[in-house]
Amino acid sequence: MDPETAGGAAERHLIRYSGKAAFTSEVIARAAGTSVFTESGRELLDFTSGQMSAILGHSHPAIVATVREQVAHLDHLHSGMLSRPVIDLTRRLAESLPDPLEKALLLTTGAEANEAAVRMAKLVTGRHEIVSFARSWHGMTQAAANATYSAGRKGYGPAAPGNFALPVPDRFHPEIVDADGSLDWRRQLDMGFDLIDAQSVGSLAACLVEPILSSGGVIELPPGYLAALARKCRERDMLLILDEAQTGLCRTGDWYAFEYEGVVPDILTLSKTLGAGLPLAAVLTSAEIEQRAHDLGFLFFTTHVSDPLPAAVGNAVLDVLVRDHLDKRARDLGAALRGGLDELATRHEVVGDVRGRGLLLGVELAGDQVLGEGGADRLGAAVTRRCFDLGLHMNIVQLPGMGGIFRIAPPLTASDDEIARGVAILDQALTDAVRGL
Repeated sequence: MDPETAGGAAERHLIRYSGKAAFTSEVIARAAGTSVFTESGRELLDFTSGQMSAILGHSHPAIVATVREQVAHLDHLHSGMLSRPVIDLTRRLAESLPDPLEKALLLTTGAEANEAAVRMAKLVTGRHEIVSFARSWHGMTQAAANATYSAGRKGYGPAAPGNFALPVPDRFHPEIVDADGSLDWRRQLDMGFDLIDAQSVGSLAACLVEPILSSGGVIELPPGYLAALARKCRERDMLLILDEAQTGLCRTGDWYAFEYEGVVPDILTLSKTLGAGLPLAAVLTSAEIEQRAHDLGFLFFTTHVSDPLPAAVGNAVLDVLVRDHLDKRARDLGAALRGGLDELATRHEVVGDVRGRGLLLGVELAGDQVLGEGGADRLGAAVTRRCFDLGLHMNIVQLPGMGGIFRIAPPLTASDDEIARGVAILDQALTDAVRGL
């Protein structure tokens, strides 16, 4: 089938599942390392790691070999049966984490992991109210979607009762400021929980948050914020659930982003990066919480819980992360990428902010200030298109009133030259897009 025919077939038969966002204009034929290749033969640097997942790049030899061997040996079992890959992966994940996180449940997607975590929290606390950030993204299934505020809430009927939004501590768009005009996150957090307490019916179960909001605009929590949030939870006997779908397993330069602040959650969810592009997720918690949940009959029995094939892939991912010291690699590459982006900000008036940690960075466009109302949206779309034309796939987050934020997350296996090439393409795309508007 030629590319034009393939595109026509897609228009006729694919349900459009991305809201107002369009599919890419070319069909992808294959991928390797940091690049994807179109049916027309074009190469695109993939600065989104697939769906923020392929931390080892595409078609990594260790993953390819593991899938080939495991699928021919043991792929899927009855969910009540255990296999060696599952036992090994749960042990190794526990060993990679601080106490008391030692019990693991292996699932498929981030939404499913958050679903299980919220379900467990409700069961062990005997309560039902869940707090999340006002620009959160935790998934599109029931409990996960109810805790998601950045998109997808309108038009689907009533949300489940007991879900509350907490203001986002965004230093670039501070909602509450101190005498110096800087974000006063402590007062913002206090006021946020004052409102939650006023609305609560006395059934606060858990707070589900990302340590760095990704789809919410790559917002790194201010130093001290996560510890303060944990105290708010303890004061109310709530559980703290951290969603590290996009920040876990070395992407931010630490094995887990929460380690940066030294705050250990009651429940941790992993997904995207754990499978390095394949469907694998995990929920991790303490033996005490797991025992309490078990005593109460915790039920999350799904078709693909504890599947051996993705578990084997997860073990291969851990092997490569440890062998190649990819936590340090993420710090080094992230510093190089951040330096390149900061330099762009000095030369492009439309770059308003550069932020993030390791290889999860954000570039916010200030198009409205430079180009007038709606300028950021127009500029973001134009830069994205021009990057694609020049050979770079970028993901832009569009949030009401904020313009466009590029979410930049290359694979941890990218080369220094690929990082430099991506920055150079973004530089050219910014120049061309501004000139064309």
